[in-house]
Amino acid sequence: MSTRNLDGLFQPRSIVVVGPDTLGEAARSAFFANFARSDFKGRVTLAGITPPEGWTQGVVASLDAFEGAADLAVVMSGGRTAVDVVETLGKRGTKAVLFLSRGYDEWPFAIARRAMQIARQYDLRMVGPGSLGVMAPHAGLDLSLGYRPAKKGDLVLLSRSAAVINSTLAWAERHAVGFSAVVSLGQKVDVDVGDLLDHFTADYRTRAILVHLEQIWSPSKFLSAARAAARTKPVIVLRSGFSRDKQMIGATHSSRLAASDRVYDAAFRRAGLVRVESIDELFDAAETITRVKPTPCRRVAVVANGRSLATIAADHLQTAGGILVEIAESTVAALSTVARSGREAANPMTLPDDAPAEAFETAIKAMLADPGVETVIVLHSPSAFADTAAIARSVAAIAQDQAKRLGRKKPILTSFLDLSDEVDHILHVAGVPCHPTPEEAVRSFGHLVRYVAAQERLMTMPEPLPAEFVPDPEAARAIVRAAIAEGREWLGPVDVRALLQSYDIPVVPTTFAATPEEAVAVARVHFAEGHRVAVKIASRDIAFKSDVDGVRLGLADEAAVAATTRELIDRIGARFPDKTVDGVIVMPMIDRRFGIELLAGIADDFVFGPTVVFGRGGTAVEVIADRALDLVPLDMNLAHAMIAQTRVAKLLAGYRNRPPADEYAIALTLCKLSQLAADIPEIRELDLNPIVADHQGVITLDARVRLAPVTGRIGKIGHPRLAIRPYPKEWERETRLKDGREVLMRPIRPEDEALYADFFTEVTPEDLRLRFFAPIKDFNHAFLAKLTQLDYERAIAFAAIEKESGKLLGAVRLHADPDHVTGEYAILLRSNLKGQGLGWKLMRLMIEWAKADGITAVKGEILRENRVMIQMCEALGFKVKSSPDDESIAVVTLMIADLDPAMGV
Repeated sequence: MSTRNLDGLFQPRSIVVVGPDTLGEAARSAFFANFARSDFKGRVTLAGITPPEGWTQGVVASLDAFEGAADLAVVMSGGRTAVDVVETLGKRGTKAVLFLSRGYDEWPFAIARRAMQIARQYDLRMVGPGSLGVMAPHAGLDLSLGYRPAKKGDLVLLSRSAAVINSTLAWAERHAVGFSAVVSLGQKVDVDVGDLLDHFTADYRTRAILVHLEQIWSPSKFLSAARAAARTKPVIVLRSGFSRDKQMIGATHSSRLAASDRVYDAAFRRAGLVRVESIDELFDAAETITRVKPTPCRRVAVVANGRSLATIAADHLQTAGGILVEIAESTVAALSTVARSGREAANPMTLPDDAPAEAFETAIKAMLADPGVETVIVLHSPSAFADTAAIARSVAAIAQDQAKRLGRKKPILTSFLDLSDEVDHILHVAGVPCHPTPEEAVRSFGHLVRYVAAQERLMTMPEPLPAEFVPDPEAARAIVRAAIAEGREWLGPVDVRALLQSYDIPVVPTTFAATPEEAVAVARVHFAEGHRVAVKIASRDIAFKSDVDGVRLGLADEAAVAATTRELIDRIGARFPDKTVDGVIVMPMIDRRFGIELLAGIADDFVFGPTVVFGRGGTAVEVIADRALDLVPLDMNLAHAMIAQTRVAKLLAGYRNRPPADEYAIALTLCKLSQLAADIPEIRELDLNPIVADHQGVITLDARVRLAPVTGRIGKIGHPRLAIRPYPKEWERETRLKDGREVLMRPIRPEDEALYADFFTEVTPEDLRLRFFAPIKDFNHAFLAKLTQLDYERAIAFAAIEKESGKLLGAVRLHADPDHVTGEYAILLRSNLKGQGLGWKLMRLMIEWAKADGITAVKGEILRENRVMIQMCEALGFKVKSSPDDESIAVVTLMIADLDPAMGV
């Protein structure tokens, strides 16, 4: 389930409060006091609950005595009667049930599972157990045991924790912050954060969603919902409890470096969320982000009536992601008239201590007019000789003028150290974020930087992988299956090399030798090619060769190879009799004068599944701990971003006589690992360490791969552990048009945006009007990104590509509702392709996807005048009805269960 029947929770027409009360007199009194403060207009019945003094609505002895149905039930009787209560409510058509508790409460697993099973039979949504309650101020609803009421506003607060809800409500009351809803989730047996993100994404009263969480148990649903929400409105996350995270206990460096909270961090970034570290930051970020449109903002100018204030802001700016920009000469000239005596006009701009409103106005306008400035931070310290309110009014007037301008708006952030209610109100009305200290203003700016970066990531078209990268997953699967069939947990060195080669990951020649004689024979070949050799112990039971002093480098002759091989096998076998020593690995020494040792690998996170790890390599990799992580699947943009997060990125950029390393080759290697992890779920851990990078490219010197059989159902995405659904390559199809043209029908990828410019030139304005119900002329990046950047978890689009020319001939898309019950389709072809059968083929492929995805009904809206499309839908089995809102629109519906088997889908 997802958003189904959540309207019963936030906009009920009738409520029943169910006993017997197990919460106690204090809790019951708090509940009725909170409810009395609200303004609910619907019918309320108490069933088995002692009514408070003055109660005028319905009272019955028990739930069994309650006749009829209520949209929402509030249950005070705890888990002992939960199963019976859920069944009774479900049979009566109740939409939602809230299980109240004074503090966190957790039902035994058997009770929770049975209650959930029954609730699903009736589409009954459950909040809790252990919920402090729900508040929906715009609906006049306070069904909570909250410490403070929630005022009307436009923020949503979601949290599992009653303590966090109470603390946050107290903070919000002190700061006059209002809410469109507050939800205490408790144990989250049914309704969880993902469900509520979907619900409030569509809520017009909600400006931003604030989420407090500790753990995520449905990562795919959460990330899909979070990404959809973040495209529409800010989602700000506070995660606590990471000190209690279950630590990864892996046998590779990659797993040990993939701390759970860092993976959460990566997941939040991937979904476009902004993470904060405290409750006040939660609201501070919401205040800033919702008042300033997301626009490039890193290049900053500072205006202050005190040098120290400006310096404090400048000191913190880089940490927040800002750049103190060098202003233009024309800006310097404009500022010179208001500069402090003895100070040159510059950035930061220092005004006199008693600078009047006119001086601030001149300086701010000059900075905003500078083409290199993207954000202006204004700092004001109180003075007995200046009117603070007048200065605030000047700042507000400039901000309001900015908001009316066409084109990009430059943000203005402020700090008034004598922040009074009057000043705060002036700036608040003008939409200007204001803070009591320069540090907080810069911190607020940092939230804006991260939010803008998140929005840019959501909209950026990724760089495509090179066409020459054609992995061989079947060869890789054969290697892995054979090892698992033999009961091996670790791939041998030769198999590791073959596995990497199947994904075109450069790896040094690796040969296994069981005896000194075999090692010499291998080394002889490398000596003839002019290489020295390395000899390393080979043992399925030893994870890190350096831990047992099992590596020897730079061997130059056969005698050294023989002696070294014998010494390693004998010494390590004697010292570790419980470990199997198979022999040694012999490989040529790779001389890379400017090479930098890196780590690249795969870890398997408890929550989010396969994770790519990158950082500084070598034997001290865990001590240095210079790493970045991201979830599978990766694209080149994400891979480059991972590299940029690390300290070693500065070395890779080159310095002094060292040329820059080939960052493209490094990023491509990370993408290849991502693809390998997506294709082969049996790979649980993988280290490439070291992988050496220089201006010539990359090469892997050592690698280790741990396997485990796949447990559980793999499902539609081909992998039981991926939190993000990857490109569904298995849905690629080849076909022919009636004129003989060969066509590839495949899921749309983000890089297909480039194909649309030519495509739309071949679609007539009339066909565009029939598709979009209005004339379309502006095919900008934001418009095209919505067509091509899909979350395959809830949407699909199939493109028809002419194989000979590579041109886009047409596309069909299907967007499922959050519950995956119905999907809405749309289709558009080049206008000169009518009658070629392409529309029919794309529609059948779309229907095939819907059936496989578990969607029960496919719907669409078609203008009545578009007879060709209506006739095709009728031929495919769609039922056609008129729209109840507009007779000129036909609503077509295909019930998947009613498909004619002769259709072949």
